[in-house]
Amino acid sequence: MLSGLVIVDKPQGWTSHDVVGRMRRIAGTRKVGHAGTLDPMATGVLVLGINKATRLLTYIVGTSKTYTATIRLGESTITDDAEGEVVSRTSAASLTEDAIRSGVDSLTGEIQQVPSSVSAIKVNGERSYARVRSGEDVQLAARPVTIHRFDIHEIRRDHAAGHDTDVVDIDVTVECSSGTYIRALARDLGNSLGVGGHLTALRRTNVGPYSLDQARTLEQLAEDLEVLEMSQAARALMPNRELSADETTEISFGRRIAAGAAAGTPGAATAEKPAAAFAPDGSLVALLADSGSFAKPVLVFAPGTGPGVSNSSGASSSSDAGAGVPNGSRADSGGRA
Repeated sequence: MLSGLVIVDKPQGWTSHDVVGRMRRIAGTRKVGHAGTLDPMATGVLVLGINKATRLLTYIVGTSKTYTATIRLGESTITDDAEGEVVSRTSAASLTEDAIRSGVDSLTGEIQQVPSSVSAIKVNGERSYARVRSGEDVQLAARPVTIHRFDIHEIRRDHAAGHDTDVVDIDVTVECSSGTYIRALARDLGNSLGVGGHLTALRRTNVGPYSLDQARTLEQLAEDLEVLEMSQAARALMPNRELSADETTEISFGRRIAAGAAAGTPGAATAEKPAAAFAPDGSLVALLADSGSFAKPVLVFAPGTGPGVSNSSGASSSSDAGAGVPNGSRADSGGRA
């Protein structure tokens, strides 16, 4: 059974669920999920998991993301991006480059961000975007996010098409924590400068260790399905621990082993941030978390453990490949980072 990650270069106009559906047909399995939604307007890296690799997706969701984007200052839209109706226009002619750079600096680092109201966040059980479409004024709570990098590459001055409004378009690169809304960043930059703003282009270039260089279009994948094997995917994603043959046997049956340092981690591995454990032949055996003087399996991938095998540590076999992230689910929702 084919299992692994597929790094897709998502086309514009497709939802992330559309891409999952297409990959199900290409791979010939329904056990496909993704590790973080991209809005239809956006392009770039969308990480998919096939079969057993769906169990890795939950650990990819929380990784940092990198984007290239274009922000328009001088126009605000209902969706905070170019897909929504323009709700206000304010001339940006008087904005100086220093003011723009100062605004960007104020949105760099640890900030409190209010997500875009047209998003998949649930409010009393209903998606926020559905409430907005029904005419409700939705106010979402701010949440902490980290903008590691917010670099300006170019500043261009223009007129809004069909209107006599001076606008400023800026091309940027943003590296941010999971949960960041890039269109909310565009909105907040415009608001801080007093002219409003929205996102006009967005391309995701990195999700954790997986980059655009590894991504393939759906057309390319339909011709030649390029899959990142489980062991390669986990080695890039997590701290690594090499097991002896005896340790491999113990872990394969869900038993704990003596704790040992995993390469690439400064501290103990946890259930939320486990270490990937590899057999002497290089195959991925399990994900491990440290517990005192022992390391216990969080998730076992070794063959022969059988579906649903569990132990006192709560580890389970990965034979039920869809258990970690529901098939086709939005592991990270609402078009955020």
